[in-house]
Amino acid sequence: MDSFTQIVLGAAVAAAIAPPQHRRAALLAGAALGTLPDLDVLPINLITDDPVARMTWHRSFSHSLLVLPFVAWAIWAWFRSRGGRVAQSPKRWFWAMQGALVTHPLLDAFTVYGTQLLWPLPVRPTMWSSVFIIDPLYTVWLLLACVIAWFARERRIAHAMLVAGLSVSSLYLGLSLLAKRQVDHAAEQALAAQGLADAPRFSVPMPFNILLWRVVAMTPDGFVEGERSLVADQGLMRFRHHPSDVAAMSQVREFPAVQRLQWFNRGFMKAQVRDGELVLSDLRMGAEPDYSFSFAVARQDGGWKEIPPHQLQWPWEAGRRLEAMWHRIWHEPASDIASAGASESTPRASAEGVTLD
Repeated sequence: MDSFTQIVLGAAVAAAIAPPQHRRAALLAGAALGTLPDLDVLPINLITDDPVARMTWHRSFSHSLLVLPFVAWAIWAWFRSRGGRVAQSPKRWFWAMQGALVTHPLLDAFTVYGTQLLWPLPVRPTMWSSVFIIDPLYTVWLLLACVIAWFARERRIAHAMLVAGLSVSSLYLGLSLLAKRQVDHAAEQALAAQGLADAPRFSVPMPFNILLWRVVAMTPDGFVEGERSLVADQGLMRFRHHPSDVAAMSQVREFPAVQRLQWFNRGFMKAQVRDGELVLSDLRMGAEPDYSFSFAVARQDGGWKEIPPHQLQWPWEAGRRLEAMWHRIWHEPASDIASAGASESTPRASAEGVTLD
C-alpha cells in the first residue's frame, strides 16, 4: 500500500496497544515503524541500478515475517535499555512495536505487486490482489482514528476510536476478498465458455475502489482482458484478446532478468518488439496498452542478444482514465449488454484501463 496508509496503520496499531498515558508517543513510534519496511528502496538503489533487480528486491528482506519480528525485538530491547516509556511498560510496548511492523507486509500482501512474506525462502511473492495500492475507503478510518486519539490522548474515546478504525478498515479488507471471489466466479464462467477454463489468470481492483475489477487470463498467443463492475454488470464477462510475442519470449526465457521476472510476476507478462528491442510488460499493474513496469531485456542482432535491462517510460492520461473508470463502475457498456460473453479478436486499448498499481 501507499506510504501514508502504512503510516496511519502503524500508528493506529501501536497506539491501540500501548498504555493510554503513552498514546501520543505510540502514535509517533507506530507511524515511524509503519513506514520503516519501505525504506528498503534506499539500500537497494545504492546496491544496483538494474531496474528488474530494484523491482523484485523491493518488498523482500524488509517485508519478511521471518525477519521483522527480530527487528521489532531489537528496537524494543534498545529502547527498554534506555529506560523511559518502554521500560515503564515493556510488555505492551513490545507488542505495540511488533504489531506496527508486522502489519505492514500483511497489508502489502493484499495488493497485486507481490510481497515476499517468507524471504529468504525461495517461494513466490504473495499477491492476494484484493485492494488497490491506494484506497481511500481503507485509509480514511485509520486516519480519523489517529487524529481523534492524538487530541483525546488518555481518554477512553481515544482507545475506542482506534479499535473502531482498525475494525472498520479490516472489515473493508474482508469485503474486498468477498468482492474478488464474486469477480473470480464470473470470470471463471466466461472463460470456460471460451475454452479457457484452465488458463492462468488474475483479478485486481481498479484504482481507489473495490467495485470495478480487471481480469486477465493468459492464452497460447497472448492474453485476454476484461472488466467487471459489481454494481452494473450482468451475465457473462466480455474479454478482449491482445497478442504477445510468445515466440520471442521463449527464445529469451533463459536470460537471468527474464527468469527473475517470470518468478516474480508468475508469468503474467506481455512481450513486444519496440525499436529492435524485446520489451516485457508486467500485466498485473496497468491496463492495455499502458503498464507501470515495462523492461527492455534483449536486442535483435542475428537473434536475441541479452542487454542490461532498462525500464521504459510509463505514459498515463490520468484525467481521461479516471473519468472513464468512474463511469464504468456505474454503467455496463452497451456492446457488452448486446453481446455478453463474446470475445473480440482484434486488440484495442481499454478505455477504462487505469495504469496505477
